[in-house]
Amino acid sequence: MKKCVLHDMFEQMDNVRMTKFGEFELPLHFSAGILQEHRAVREHAGLFDVSHMGRIRISGESACEYLDYLLTNDVRKMIDGQLIYSLMCYPDGTVVDDVILYRLDGKTFFMVLNSSNIEKDISWITLDNPHHEEAGLITVENLSESTSQFALQGPQSASILDTLGVDTSSIHRFSSLGSVSVSGVNVMISRNGYTGEDGFELYVDNKDAHHLYLSLLEAGRAFSLLPCGLGARDTLRLEARLPLYGHELSDEITPYEANLGIFVKTETTDFCGRTALLSQKEKGIERSLRGFEMIDQSVPRAGYKVFLQEELIGKVTSGMKSPTLGIFCGLMLITRSSNLKFNDSVEIEIHGKRKRAKVVKTPFYRRGGS
Repeated sequence: MKKCVLHDMFEQMDNVRMTKFGEFELPLHFSAGILQEHRAVREHAGLFDVSHMGRIRISGESACEYLDYLLTNDVRKMIDGQLIYSLMCYPDGTVVDDVILYRLDGKTFFMVLNSSNIEKDISWITLDNPHHEEAGLITVENLSESTSQFALQGPQSASILDTLGVDTSSIHRFSSLGSVSVSGVNVMISRNGYTGEDGFELYVDNKDAHHLYLSLLEAGRAFSLLPCGLGARDTLRLEARLPLYGHELSDEITPYEANLGIFVKTETTDFCGRTALLSQKEKGIERSLRGFEMIDQSVPRAGYKVFLQEELIGKVTSGMKSPTLGIFCGLMLITRSSNLKFNDSVEIEIHGKRKRAKVVKTPFYRRGGS
């Protein structure tokens, strides 16, 4: 079982529940519990240790062109300090991983990977993709075990960093600063998030991880910040309809099926999987990711079957009881031939019984609005 740098500190804290997540043992929640951690992020701020995520640096004269082939988004249009969300696809259009890419400068990029895919992704980037012979022109450094990553999320997150001397007004949404001093520690910082709220990611060498984390907690006391675990991270991201690899994305699901076509730039870049995705779009996308709300009160879980009358039309990819809205809801991957509209009814098989649900708009929660 892998452990992040702060693992032993978390284990010694009162009422922390640890859980297995892939190869890691991580906090599921701290003493306040999932519901309070969730609400803290929505109303104030929360601090997540997400050091289990993968982090790699890709550099070289041809790094931009190489990444433009590997990713569905347009890498060539990036400017220094910008970050983008993108998919990395197989030739058949299904997804290797969804990643965040930072452009540090014209020859150097930084990529954040899902923890369960680190080894697979690095192998794909360096050895397994159809243009792997060009990998010799770039350098790929795995920083996952030498660095830590924290996510400070919520409406008070900027104010917390400002008290520590960070000029957050200079960090715009989807931008980053490569070197900032936070409580005397050198940090790379960006403004993004996986919760539907304003927030920041902080990347730091492991030797400074304890000091930075504790400094953020201390600065956040005045702003009602709570340490948060995986439980709240999942409910927050699902309310905001943010995908989780292995659920809404996988090597059996394409970006179009996951309704992520906005991140697929077929018109400007010739990426791996482009031909297959263009063909899928031309022939007709057979499945679609849709939101649902339970009519019969019951908790929907990933993998539960979805029926339209007696026809099996798909499965739940993620489900929960929303802490913010108080409803049972989730996402389902269903056939488009069912032609379902908003408020149309389906049935979800839960513990052997069919429970009624209705199709609804997503995201379930949107910051500053309904």
